[in-house]
Amino acid sequence: MNAQPTLPHDAWSAWHPRELARRLTGIAQPWCVVGGWALDLWHGVETRPHDDLEFTVLRGDFAAFRDALSGLRFHAVGDGHVEPLAPDEAPLAEIAQVWCEDVAAGRWRVDMMLEEGTPETWIYKRDPSIRRPREEVVRVSAEGIPYLAPEAILLFKAKYRRDKDEADFEKALPKLDAAQRRWLKAGIEAAHPDHAWLRRLNRR
Repeated sequence: MNAQPTLPHDAWSAWHPRELARRLTGIAQPWCVVGGWALDLWHGVETRPHDDLEFTVLRGDFAAFRDALSGLRFHAVGDGHVEPLAPDEAPLAEIAQVWCEDVAAGRWRVDMMLEEGTPETWIYKRDPSIRRPREEVVRVSAEGIPYLAPEAILLFKAKYRRDKDEADFEKALPKLDAAQRRWLKAGIEAAHPDHAWLRRLNRR
């Protein structure tokens, strides 16, 4: 890796998911929007402002996405450090997050997550025993943008319980069907057995 980046960590002007999808048109490898934007693609409306844009790809496909997102500079993120990758350098095995810098604008545009699943199987990175067929857990918005299903997004958000995570859960809960609630409840029971969201899920 090279020297520390010059961009401040908060220098975000994230793309809308439509811009990411436009730039990835024609790429054959699986990808999908995650985080708060995934929930809003499911809702069909932007329910709150988003500071960033996150999407996930298979670790082995990193080079293909780096090529597709030409014009950006890529930075490995881990343990609070953000370090630029050399043009042909792959992230180390312990790196699961890559920030993408728009060099001309001097802004961060998108956050690429590296996952360990397969083209057929999605694997929850915090507990590899939790997995689902990719075709079942990745949805597609009305505009054709792939996104991770809301119950999987909420399982990730359950760890942090930030204000925005609580708000996202409150908005999503009434729309989750019985199967989605059961899956989310089982995942939270495994990962966070004393979580307050379990009481809410048990009431429905």
